[in-house]
Amino acid sequence: MEKMWAGRFQKETDSRVNDFNSSISFDARMYRQDIRGSIAHATMLGEVGILTPEDVQAITDGLEEILSELQSGALTPDPNAEDIHMFIEAELTRRIGDAGKRLHTARSRNDQVALDLRLYLRDEVNTLLPLLRELIETLCRLAEQNADTVMAGYTHLQRAQPITFGHHLMAYAGMLLRDISRLSDAEERMEECPLGSGALATTTYPIDRARTAKLLGFRAPVANSLDGVADRDFCIELTAALALLMTHLSRLSEEIILWCSWEFRFIELDDAYATGSSIMPQKKNPDVTELIRGKTGRVIGDLVTLLTMMKGLPLAYNKDMQEDKQAVFDAFDTARLCVSTMTPMLATCRVKKENMRAAAAEGFLNATDCADYLVRQGVPFRDAYKVTGGLVARCIETGHTLETLPFAEYHAAHEAFGEDIYQAIALDRCVAGRTVYGGPAPESVLAQVAAVREKLTGEKV
Repeated sequence: MEKMWAGRFQKETDSRVNDFNSSISFDARMYRQDIRGSIAHATMLGEVGILTPEDVQAITDGLEEILSELQSGALTPDPNAEDIHMFIEAELTRRIGDAGKRLHTARSRNDQVALDLRLYLRDEVNTLLPLLRELIETLCRLAEQNADTVMAGYTHLQRAQPITFGHHLMAYAGMLLRDISRLSDAEERMEECPLGSGALATTTYPIDRARTAKLLGFRAPVANSLDGVADRDFCIELTAALALLMTHLSRLSEEIILWCSWEFRFIELDDAYATGSSIMPQKKNPDVTELIRGKTGRVIGDLVTLLTMMKGLPLAYNKDMQEDKQAVFDAFDTARLCVSTMTPMLATCRVKKENMRAAAAEGFLNATDCADYLVRQGVPFRDAYKVTGGLVARCIETGHTLETLPFAEYHAAHEAFGEDIYQAIALDRCVAGRTVYGGPAPESVLAQVAAVREKLTGEKV
């Protein structure tokens, strides 16, 4: 295939350079967006009188035919083409002749690539957001079912205070809501169209950039042509949002891995979302969550790739920027795969409520409530804290929990204790009493679920 830029050169490009320079192996996925952008560009050129109506019609018909054949598989991109943009233009010219050669009037590959990438990533965001909403709804359903399932809340991976499993799950729902918000915000900042920026300095043709922006669903054209072709903020911002999303999925994955272990046994994954061992017949491994945890590193690496690629580039376009696509494409592919796998895995897991409660009962999680009991009797908190710490030490020494420690021990520790201490430190009561907004009481958890669902149905999270 003859290079579109062959006129200046007297020698053929070395085949190794062709292979090195080519991007069609990964940018071919943008063929829909490239054709959409070209149709809008041709339409605008016709409206301002640069192309004849006949040429516009021939270009539009030819591009729609190519799109149909690419979608059906009747046509496949030529691996020898430099990129998807050159392949489509060459294929169009082969089919309709000189009209195809006129399509690129007042356009550069620089603004064409920037446009295609924005269109593609905008579509990717709108594909990922419904998957995230489905995952959040799955967390909400599990939280509803476990709004009163007492479990240990941890700090430093040590049992700390009693909460509910529903409360724990809704923390992740909150994180994922923010992920949706970040992706939506990043998409909002992509609502400017780079087409018409040309190579870097627009064009002397009387084009109408506002018209192509409108045809393609953008709010307005990019205000500065250098910025239009040299900016990859939108790639970096989206990948940063995806890296944070993956970090949240990785944290949840790590907890699931712990909860599935025999040391915890808080949940059990469905057989369809676990694997076994080739040598140890008893094993049931949470490989899905381990892979999500591992793939998080890939997406973080994609972000580092983009930041490093851009950090030293002068304006405007530089070939380094071809490396943007593989990184951001991989970030979206990986995040979408992980989200779509996490959702059914959570939906089918079995919660072992009795094990959660047993762990909560054994960890002195009601020690703070014991101290608070003394405070309500007029004891200064620091004194109450010290007395309760002594009682915990006594429990460890005698093999008791705070619930089973004889009342004589309480009374010996401080005369303010009454026999109603056992009611005050009952786990269910400890959880139910935490009705402060955002707390773990069952009614609070259900309120959190309702609030999250209300946000999910809104225009923007």
